[in-house]
Amino acid sequence: MTDTDPGTLHGILHGSCACGASRFECDAPPRFVCHCHCGNCRKAHGAAFVTWAGFRDEQFRWTSESAQLGRWLTDTGATRTFCTVCGTTMLYASPRWPGEVHVAVAVLDDAEDLVPKLHVYADRAPRWCPITDALPRYGGPTGTEPLVPPSA
Repeated sequence: MTDTDPGTLHGILHGSCACGASRFECDAPPRFVCHCHCGNCRKAHGAAFVTWAGFRDEQFRWTSESAQLGRWLTDTGATRTFCTVCGTTMLYASPRWPGEVHVAVAVLDDAEDLVPKLHVYADRAPRWCPITDALPRYGGPTGTEPLVPPSA
């Protein structure tokens, strides 16, 4: 992903899985905040899209002494990290973006000020959940190629 303006948020963001067994923190600001509409994200989260915040590896730390982590290697070579107790999918890392970890914004405890700035894989959004905002849209084979905005 490329750097986008994530806002003026600074400090430490805290997050965890639903059951609290796996806790972490990230140094803000993230490099980007975006909505992803790819089929892999939809399946992994059981949702129409996933909102991600991207951090450099050195900005992310596990803080629980006994995090219960599972990892799943996708067919695209990416790794999804989840809690083996409650099943919450929390992280995404891909060889496409070395040195970066993507954190699902929904698992952050204090993410109210993280505002998505774009949609990736927007051309794959399901018809049952169309994109209705005016954020920039990217798609194509990489999910990051500019798309022509829909006509008003």
